[in-house]
Amino acid sequence: MKRNKNAAKLKSGKNLIMRVLGALIILGLFSAGPAPAQEKCEPLDKKQIKIEGYISKKFRKQRKAIFKEFTEMGNSKSVLRVYPMGETSKVIAIGKCVPVHIAQHVIKKAMKYSTGVESLVQQQFVHGHWIGVGVTIFDEPSQQLVSSEQVKQLLNPELSSEEFHQLYRKLSVPNELTPFFGLQVPNIKTAQPE
Repeated sequence: MKRNKNAAKLKSGKNLIMRVLGALIILGLFSAGPAPAQEKCEPLDKKQIKIEGYISKKFRKQRKAIFKEFTEMGNSKSVLRVYPMGETSKVIAIGKCVPVHIAQHVIKKAMKYSTGVESLVQQQFVHGHWIGVGVTIFDEPSQQLVSSEQVKQLLNPELSSEEFHQLYRKLSVPNELTPFFGLQVPNIKTAQPE
């Protein structure tokens, strides 16, 4: 009888230890937080820049020529479509491996053939060799509104690729509070520029 009680106590003690260890492991995983992926930028001759998104419906008849205009800088491929209704989103997303001359060229074309550029997406949410024009796949907390003056800063021909991306990251940091059902709540999608 005593053996059964001791065995039961030992078993319940082991169960308690396993539960506590499991809880500590889970807490450790959540407290560590996500580590930013350090993607290496491959050379453009190995990995082209993908330009994806929408142009305004009013340019539907000239779409083939316009799609070629987006890629005329070379080292890029276009997967653009005509927006099916209304106006395109005023969002642009630029990956960290995109050279400044391609990024600035696409911004200019986006301003000409879509509804404009009024919002930037954080680079942490974008593949390094990707540009999104008028895309609707990013929610508002991952974007930051920019003024036309700030867009002009990005189009400065004096910028190097590194300076361009530093400025882009600085301008694309979203607000700390974001609207949520009529309230201002902390934005969980904020990241400080590198």
